[in-house]
Amino acid sequence: MNVQSHWIDIPANGDSFPGYLSLPKGGKGPGVVIIQEIFGVNAHIRSVADRYAAAGYVAVAPDIFWRVEPRVELGYAGADREKAMEIYGKLDVTQAVSDVTATSVALRARPEVTGKVAAVGYCLGGRLAYLSTAQGAFDIAVAYYGGGIQNELELADKIKVPMQFHYGALDAHIPSAAVDLVKQRFADKDAQLYVYPNADHGFNCEDRASYNQWASALAYGRTLTFLGEHV
Repeated sequence: MNVQSHWIDIPANGDSFPGYLSLPKGGKGPGVVIIQEIFGVNAHIRSVADRYAAAGYVAVAPDIFWRVEPRVELGYAGADREKAMEIYGKLDVTQAVSDVTATSVALRARPEVTGKVAAVGYCLGGRLAYLSTAQGAFDIAVAYYGGGIQNELELADKIKVPMQFHYGALDAHIPSAAVDLVKQRFADKDAQLYVYPNADHGFNCEDRASYNQWASALAYGRTLTFLGEHV
């Protein structure tokens, strides 16, 4: 992909934390914050940021785990998965939302950003996209299999911007009843919700056993269309 990428420091309450920045070929464009899973800003998340940069966005993936273990990169099985769950158990979600919001602020201030700023989050990142958008951090948001959103629907009224949701029909972590709750709560809002048959949790990630090429490609196309319409 013809993009330029490097790590940057994102200011946060007198401190700073790392984020992976990927710039489009033209050097400028709307902004998108790519929010990680529980496995850190690993090769997959960096590739997602690069993919959005190749599509014309200024993309940044903040290191949400920096307070626990900076720049951690983990795989999806065995000891790596156990470590990911351990780090996730130490995560302060309120601070994580604050860091996502700080990332949005920092991205908007960059000279390369020439439009609105969106959030696209995966798993944990999907939930953080939802929570930070409820605090007004983004102009549009997309949540891929965001676990726990169904338990925080009292925040839905605070979301005043377009939002899109993607779920796998086989996702045991987010059962159909939970997806239905989200769908019902957002039925009268500017929102889209898609459920992919034969797709499991993590279907977007080519490095996971649950990767589903059809669902990943379709969801990506829908996401780009959604962003293009609003950003």
